[in-house]
Amino acid sequence: MSLSTAMSLHLFGSPQSRIAALDYVSEAFAEAVLDGVEVETFAEAAIATALRELVAAHGEERVADIVQSFPERLRAGEFSSRAHQ
Repeated sequence: MSLSTAMSLHLFGSPQSRIAALDYVSEAFAEAVLDGVEVETFAEAAIATALRELVAAHGEERVADIVQSFPERLRAGEFSSRAHQ
């Protein structure tokens, strides 16, 4: 896990907590793929689960505000794995 990836998730938790959380998610991805789950299927499930958890913790409006910045951040390459290698 790169520090820059963890820093992109700057809204909640300490930098160390974000790095640990991203490591756990990466491990879950790897295990799911090894078990035959398609990457796209797991990714969609992870996004849906994350959004449900955020809504439960912070409400729909706060989460809507958070995800509103995603298109621009995606287009800028913030979440591209090649940008963090």
